Amino acid sequence: MDMTDAKPTIQPFTGRIGGNQTLVVDRNDPDNANLLKRVPDAAPLMTLREGFNLRGLLEFDLWKFGFIECIGTMLNIFITAWASIKHPTNQIPTPTPSSAAGIYSTAIFLGPTVGSLVNWLTLTLCIFTFSNVTGSHLNPTITLATFFARLITLPRALIYLAAQTLGGALAGLILRAAYGSPAFAVGGCSIDTRLVPVQEAFLLEFIFCLILVFFSFGVGLDPRQGRLFGAALSPFLVGMALGVVSWASAFTRVGFGGAGLNPARCFAVYVATGFPGYHWVHWVAALAACVGHGFVYFCVPPWSAGLGGV
Repeated sequence: MDMTDAKPTIQPFTGRIGGNQTLVVDRNDPDNANLLKRVPDAAPLMTLREGFNLRGLLEFDLWKFGFIECIGTMLNIFITAWASIKHPTNQIPTPTPSSAAGIYSTAIFLGPTVGSLVNWLTLTLCIFTFSNVTGSHLNPTITLATFFARLITLPRALIYLAAQTLGGALAGLILRAAYGSPAFAVGGCSIDTRLVPVQEAFLLEFIFCLILVFFSFGVGLDPRQGRLFGAALSPFLVGMALGVVSWASAFTRVGFGGAGLNPARCFAVYVATGFPGYHWVHWVAALAACVGHGFVYFCVPPWSAGLGGV
């Protein structure tokens, strides 16, 4: 085999996080017709019929990408959850400070600060690592958001969601085995319902997921930002978006350990610790946020009908 003819394998894909939709094809070019029959989301302005065509479930490449999503999700979840793990307490926490610095000198503030920094750096590295293969969603919130924005097909969404959930479950089993006990809590996936009613936790999770999706699309998916950020800077900014939102949500409300933002990550914690009663909040709030963002994206899309590619 002549290795001088070897080329990187990068499939065109409008839902690629961190690429600002630069790796797409021209839908109006006849040479791309066969590719678009197999992969309708290789170009923008996909029709509803193309997006919901279940024939994509027969595409072997999508299943390979799903496998990589599973592995990437598992690794990302394990390291970010492990960095935020703590022993739970039955005592009601208090932010009462012991110095003039107030809450900012307590573990209630310092813990999320470290955790958000880990989230930022880890997600940035994961996007650089996996984006060229799968688009590096690694998070059901991102997959749902790109689906409702009509950037990915239903088959890809289903495969990615299943893969991410499986990756979360595997990470949860590893967390439990590595910690040696199911008695732990993880920042972003813990709610003390004695202090924070479930409906209030749902509202917090919804609004922070909505913020994350808008930030992520703005810096990592909007093609209008491609020339400004490019594929080198946008993964760093998407990681920053996650870090900022997870940090800003974590220390204000006592009993609310921060927004989960990634249902698969919280699913890992639930698998490891025994499924607390508020498990549904992280899934339903993320879904609602993605539907809301999809409506805005539909009303003000970044693509025009006369543009088939970039």
